[in-house]
Amino acid sequence: MGEEQTITGTFSEGGIRLDKALAELSGLSRERVKALINSGHVQVNGQTAASASVKVQAESSFSIHVPPPSDPQAYPQDIPLVILFEDEHLVIVDKPAGMVVHPAAGNPDGTLVNALLHHCEGGLSGIGGVARPGIVHRIDKDTSGLLVVAKSDAAHEGLAKQFADHSLERAYLAIVNGHPNPAAGTVSGRIGRSDQNRKKMAVLADTSSRGKHAVTHYKTVKKFAHASLIECRLETGRTHQVRVHCASIGNSLLGDPTYGRASAKNRPVLKELEFERQALHAAVLGFKHPVNGNQLQFRSELPADMQELIDQLGRSNR
Repeated sequence: MGEEQTITGTFSEGGIRLDKALAELSGLSRERVKALINSGHVQVNGQTAASASVKVQAESSFSIHVPPPSDPQAYPQDIPLVILFEDEHLVIVDKPAGMVVHPAAGNPDGTLVNALLHHCEGGLSGIGGVARPGIVHRIDKDTSGLLVVAKSDAAHEGLAKQFADHSLERAYLAIVNGHPNPAAGTVSGRIGRSDQNRKKMAVLADTSSRGKHAVTHYKTVKKFAHASLIECRLETGRTHQVRVHCASIGNSLLGDPTYGRASAKNRPVLKELEFERQALHAAVLGFKHPVNGNQLQFRSELPADMQELIDQLGRSNR
C-alpha cells in the first residue's frame, strides 16, 4: 500500500487551469488531479477547490491531500505460465507480451499476479501488498521476457536491495528504427514525466531537479535496411527506460505506440505482420540468490513475433 501524503506549494504564474497547473507542479497525472479535485482533496488559499477548470492566480497557495491508494484484492486464476526456475524463495517467469504484471484500475484480473497466486497456492511474499504480492520489479504489459518474483519476505528484501544498488544483470533485445550512431554507446540522463504529456516519460534537462538518474548501455547486434537489432544493458531500472532512451537518440522501438512511430520504410513490414507492440524483450536476468548467495543467470529466447519481425526485416535486405 502507498502512503498518505500532502503536497503544498504556490503558483508562480496565473491564468492556467487549476488541474493543469497542479499536474505540472505536483508530478501527478492530470486525470489524477481532476479526481482529487472532484473528491474535495484540493484546497486553494485554504478553500476547497470546486472546479478543475478554474484559472489560478499567481502567488496563490495550494494543498493537495493524496489518500493512500486502495489496492484491489488479487485472487488466484489458472493461467499458464512459463517457469524457468523455482525454489522455496523465488520463481523466474518468462512473461508473454500482453500480460499485465499486477492488478490495477482497468486490469482487475488476468495478470501475472493472478497466475502466480494459483501456481504458488498463495505462497508469495506479502511485502508488495494484496495487489502486488511477490512483485519486486515490473516490465510493461507489451514487453516480453524475464521477471523474478519473491515467494518469501527474505527473498523480497534481498532482491529489492540488489535492484536498489543496481547490482543485477539485465539485458534487453530491442528492434529499433534506423541505425544507432555510434553503433555502440551509453545513454544517460534523468528520466521523469514529460512536460508536454504527463502520460509519457522523457529525458529531462541535466539541470532539472525532477526525475531519476538513468543509464543504458547499448550495442548493435544486427543491421537491416532501415532498422537494427540492439542489445541494451541497464545500470538503472526506470519506467520505460529503454523505450525513452532509444527514442532520445533518434532510434525509437518498432511498434512503440507511445515514443515513436515506425519510419515510412518499416511501416509496411509491421502492417503485414500485424505487429502492434513495442519490439522489446527482457532477454537476460542475472543476480545473486538473496538467501543462499548463489550466482544465478537466466536467458530467454526471442518470442515468435519478434523473431518473425527480424526474419522479415532480413528478407528486405536482399
